[in-house]
Amino acid sequence: MLRREFLLRTGGVLGSALAASVPGAAPALAQPRSYPTRTITLIVPFAAGGPTDIIARIISTSLSQSLGQSVIVDNLAGAGGNLGIAMVARAVPDGHTLLLTSTAIAVNPGLFDNLPYDPFKDFAPISELVNAPNVIYVRPDSGITSIADLVAKAKAEPEKYNYSSPGVGTKSHLTGELLKLRADIKMQHVPYRGGGPSVQAVVAGTVQVGSVALAPIEPLIKSGTIRALAVTGPTRWWSLPDVPTMIESGYPGFVSDTFNALFAPAATPPEVIALLVKEARAAMAKPESREAARRAGYEIIAGTPEQMTARLVAEIAGVKELVAKAGIKPE
Repeated sequence: MLRREFLLRTGGVLGSALAASVPGAAPALAQPRSYPTRTITLIVPFAAGGPTDIIARIISTSLSQSLGQSVIVDNLAGAGGNLGIAMVARAVPDGHTLLLTSTAIAVNPGLFDNLPYDPFKDFAPISELVNAPNVIYVRPDSGITSIADLVAKAKAEPEKYNYSSPGVGTKSHLTGELLKLRADIKMQHVPYRGGGPSVQAVVAGTVQVGSVALAPIEPLIKSGTIRALAVTGPTRWWSLPDVPTMIESGYPGFVSDTFNALFAPAATPPEVIALLVKEARAAMAKPESREAARRAGYEIIAGTPEQMTARLVAEIAGVKELVAKAGIKPE
């Protein structure tokens, strides 16, 4: 690898020198770009059609155009995202295999004792592309109109209330457990396989309360099918201005959002990472990307690798603490 890199670099220098020495040679003559040289595979460690997959489709289209090579999305679901994440950790670090994952990369270290990857040692962060708050919600006929109402009723009848989430270890699940700890209430967690089924359980009255990422529930909030008690972002969501945050509901610092971020294998060359950072951030800055992300329930972040690393450090520490206090175990 080192010898090949040396030859490529010295070959470029010699080629430029020769071109400059030949009378009439075109000064704009350039060496072929060394990356990308073939199709890029973007691994999504979840099933097709989900929120992370939607973001993958948005950025893959833009990267295909800017990088001049096809970017295909490969959905490799399983083990709470660990299967696909581990696949990228072991991939050849040349920039032709990338990872687009949700907050699972920060949550799973707190849930699993023996992960097949290290989120810091095995990956080079490229960008936090988007994030979205979770929503705590009830049926409109529940008699619960606010987080304060929910807490009061749960304390009055500590064995009555349960809440749904898209599954054990999701940020929606952790949001529910954080509420229980912060408010000192009891609610039984009822996990479902995905956001859609967990929302339908509340609509059907199977469970009284739900916690889910914004995307699958926003249309139901706007139609009045369910009542949103609070969003868990730092500020109110732009298209739901009447729904307060958990902070406004009396819980300072209560922020529990879901990110989607782009990573490469750790040993990917710095120049390749730099190009991917530039193009990924540019892709998400396009008006059409912003509009598509918002339709999917996300806000554009398009952060730097340094910001992503800081987010990962804080997120993993916070999740580990919450998992320990709540006694959460993976299924």
